[in-house]
Amino acid sequence: MNILDELVLLDLFHRYYLFFAGCVFLLAFSLTWYFTPKVLWVSREKGFMSSVNHRSSHKDSIPPFGGVSFFLVLILVISVLQALRTSPTGNHLIIGITFLFMAGLKDDLVISSAGLKLASQLFAAGFIIFSPELQLTSLHGFWGIFTIPIIIGYFFKGLIVVALINAYNLIDGIDGLAGITGIVISLTYAMVFYATGHPYFVLVSLTVAGILTAFLRFNFSRGKRKMFMGDGGSLVMGFMIAFLSLKILVMQPYEPLMKEGFVPENRLLFALAVLFIPIFDTLRVLVIRLINRDNPFEADRNHMHHVLLDNGLSHKKASLVLGGVNLSVIILYILLSRDLKSIEMSIAMLFVFIVVAVFFETLRKKAIKRAWISEISKSLEGERTSKDIMMDKEKWDGKFQH
Repeated sequence: MNILDELVLLDLFHRYYLFFAGCVFLLAFSLTWYFTPKVLWVSREKGFMSSVNHRSSHKDSIPPFGGVSFFLVLILVISVLQALRTSPTGNHLIIGITFLFMAGLKDDLVISSAGLKLASQLFAAGFIIFSPELQLTSLHGFWGIFTIPIIIGYFFKGLIVVALINAYNLIDGIDGLAGITGIVISLTYAMVFYATGHPYFVLVSLTVAGILTAFLRFNFSRGKRKMFMGDGGSLVMGFMIAFLSLKILVMQPYEPLMKEGFVPENRLLFALAVLFIPIFDTLRVLVIRLINRDNPFEADRNHMHHVLLDNGLSHKKASLVLGGVNLSVIILYILLSRDLKSIEMSIAMLFVFIVVAVFFETLRKKAIKRAWISEISKSLEGERTSKDIMMDKEKWDGKFQH
């Protein structure tokens, strides 16, 4: 029996669906586990290492090429899944992934311009927003809006794809955060796709989860086995998450799930809950930069993970906390959406945003206070001069207030 034969794959898929899904997860996991050490070895042999700057959360240079493994595994698995003939979007995905990976890889190697990355994102987005399987023509009653013009649907989908690609890229600032968040998102989507009868999208979601789960082993490692996903990885994974999110938005209403809170008119808010960490963190940082009259596209240390690090948490603990926050918001949405319509649910989600924003602002001020107490203690012990403290004041102001 040839396991790669199209008919054999189809027979296995239809007869042993859950077993097949588990095998896809293990295949993605195993291939990532196999490829990543090879990429690590080549990166170190050739001296392809990330540079360390004032924003870096690490003291040592680390290879930022986890995206190479992501790309190889996604191409291999999606190519195999094409034999199932359950979705026409596989080829579109492969083309979009390829363009984004090349743009991200160039940025990891020699730094790409913002214009080139945006052009690559728009080009990649075009291959899925025009897919017949992802046509967005209705908001299912969200805020009283049902049918929308197809042109507006294209624009809205393009905005979602580009925004999510960049939002996911922005949270890739510490070990494990992008990986853990991506696992929470993809597994949540996998359960929804399974419950609504979309097997191809279940398998794609599990592929993403399998890749990220295996990658955590290297992202959390120390020494020579440590690896960053880099822009090549975060852009590709952001694209995959955006693709899955679009499918969530365009699915037809499914009666059995409505009783569990998956109400069609709240579909946008469900996606917002699932994508809470990348969306909230991006909006929070942009608001802070605009309030301080800074360039909204200039990198700084205002992200949620920076706040947690400045309050003494390790990379692993900070990533687990934020992953837990994302999961908690999803659970809260499920509990509330059973009884609330779109307007009431929107108010509830806004309240969640405000509570989390206030909490992290409190943590930020706490970190400032602790830093100044430390500086004053050193000055009283004679270790620091007043000039040193004033120089540090400028440093802390720039770190926390901008």
